[in-house]
Amino acid sequence: MFVIGTAGHVDHGKSALVRALTGIDPDRLQEEKDRGLTIDLGFAWLKLPSGKQISIVDVPGHERFIKNMLAGVGGIDLALLVIAADEGVMPQTREHLAILDLLQVKSGILVITKKDLVDKEWLELVISDVSDTVKSTTLAKAPSVAVSAITGEGLAELISMVDTFLDTVVQKEDVGRPRLAVDRVFTMTGFGSVVTGTLIDGHFEVGQEVEVVPEGLKSRIRGLQMHKQKVEKVAPGNRVAVNLVGLATTDIKRGNVITTPGWLKPTLACDVKLRIVPELPRPIRHNATVLFYTGSSETAAKLRLLEKEKVIAGETTWAQIHLDSPVALVKGDYFIIRSSTRTVGGGKIVDPYPRRHRRFHEETINHLTAVEAGGPAEMILKLLDRGSAWDIEELVARSGLPLDQVKEALDTLLSKKKALLLGKAIVFSSYGWERFVDKVTQAIEVYHRNYPLRSGMPKEELKSRLQLSAKAFNESLVKLRDENVLVEKGTVLSLPAHRITFSPSEQKLVDVFLHALNQNPYSPVLENIPDSDILNALIEQKKIVKVSDTIVFSMVAYTKMVEIIVNHIKLHGKVTVAEVRNIFNTSRKYALALMEYLDEQRITRRVGDERLLR
Repeated sequence: MFVIGTAGHVDHGKSALVRALTGIDPDRLQEEKDRGLTIDLGFAWLKLPSGKQISIVDVPGHERFIKNMLAGVGGIDLALLVIAADEGVMPQTREHLAILDLLQVKSGILVITKKDLVDKEWLELVISDVSDTVKSTTLAKAPSVAVSAITGEGLAELISMVDTFLDTVVQKEDVGRPRLAVDRVFTMTGFGSVVTGTLIDGHFEVGQEVEVVPEGLKSRIRGLQMHKQKVEKVAPGNRVAVNLVGLATTDIKRGNVITTPGWLKPTLACDVKLRIVPELPRPIRHNATVLFYTGSSETAAKLRLLEKEKVIAGETTWAQIHLDSPVALVKGDYFIIRSSTRTVGGGKIVDPYPRRHRRFHEETINHLTAVEAGGPAEMILKLLDRGSAWDIEELVARSGLPLDQVKEALDTLLSKKKALLLGKAIVFSSYGWERFVDKVTQAIEVYHRNYPLRSGMPKEELKSRLQLSAKAFNESLVKLRDENVLVEKGTVLSLPAHRITFSPSEQKLVDVFLHALNQNPYSPVLENIPDSDILNALIEQKKIVKVSDTIVFSMVAYTKMVEIIVNHIKLHGKVTVAEVRNIFNTSRKYALALMEYLDEQRITRRVGDERLLR
């Protein structure tokens, strides 16, 4: 299946040409029929003599409806640039041609319509003028054909030309990331919400789980149609109608992307290689407000020029675009920017999830150039170097590469020791890992300085500071431990050299406290207990045991008490709190706290009023 798009000035006969070729009226809105001009996208289809099936997207030519034209030209295999013989090249002809050129549409046919309204000499002049107009664009080598939708003259030649052209078109690759940019939403009685668009990068099939991006709504494909025929599966490169389960038409809008769940994240910025149209009358300045178009989406945006204060007609430059609304983008997608009245420029997305860049920064420009020109391995390495831990699925989304190319690139980097794999899916560049180790070390060092009497930094606090997923944090922790970067002690982490040491004043408090415990070991004083940090440090050093919130024994006393209690139970089969009180000549408060602690430590277990050994 192939997709053909029309382009050209208003009232140059695009819709009439589609009707003559297919027998289908692409003007579906009553307003379009009343006004005799296409406002929104129209669709038709045709079976060529060779048996090829084609979908035709008829786009509006009037300048007020140019944004709908942009929604239609994405993903087409062949463009029909339509020029009326009685008028020749007009303003929207040039603008549509500029858009096709910016979107790198290289397969096209120049269709001169309304042939029946002019004589042969005039027709030759128009064809010559059209050839001159396209000579510096991607359609420079496009053949031309003159037709009449009224008499049918030239239509057979046009169909044959289309058929021949499509023999050279490479079928769209299925890279396992289906994306359908929604260009139409409607309801079918008895079925619910239906969206249409051109499917790229992957296939859809009935029953498949899908997500609406950027809204994040989940759904399932109830049914698929191509050319009003039900199908079970649709390959990339086809126009398709998708019936979605559980969503109202108000949940979806043009510009949304339907895809498989989880991998495609919306963005509010992108790095681009921007090309300005050749006939722009005034320069575009840094921080200009523009309209940004990609796929079928439209949003206001701010243009940050990274190399210049302004760009003029025909120039190419690096820029970062900040979007007013989130958009689903993949590296390599094409885009167009417009002012309020005309197309300004366009190009290709180089990074859909960039950091904010410094302007006039040589390193930034070199990085963008390398990402644009580099092969998969170099591209992946550049991404890895910019962050810390990366999930392989995230690399697929951020690089715009299919999964098999990402894995192949990673294999190359791993073999050259430029990257390392943690577990099965977490990746660092070698440089990124060094920076990550430094970041972890510095964070724990700061924690040790701020809390010198604590044994270490809580794991959750470090995870939060590093802003890692649970999977990435846990895999990183294993390697950090193996490389002796840190020591794991239960729920805390410390540097290997960390030791708890008391200041002179703190040591004085400790000495007084430990002396008091030893004075009456089985009924220690409950006053002058140090603050929690000192107390916890003594517990960590195994000098004391805290059996309740208010009762602390020295480690020597506690060890002796446990030994005596265990021997008593072994000899008598049991022990009671009263017996413990009498054995140590202490009060019930101390004896009860001790026995409840031994229960918690699973040394004893309570049965009624008695304790038995575990």
